Amino acid sequence: METLIDIHVEKLPEGVYLATSPNIQGLVAQGRTVSETLEIARDVARKLIEARKERENP
Repeated sequence: METLIDIHVEKLPEGVYLATSPNIQGLVAQGRTVSETLEIARDVARKLIEARKERENP
């Protein structure tokens, strides 16, 4: 099942990119490029969603 979430990516002064999401508390990802950052953010989001489901349905 796919879930759509908003991911905000911004370039930091250090030259790296930071991704966060208002939809998933705790989602923070950092990468050297936008595509790398989005890939990491998707993986983090997947893990956070799985962990939330496990807590709700032990």
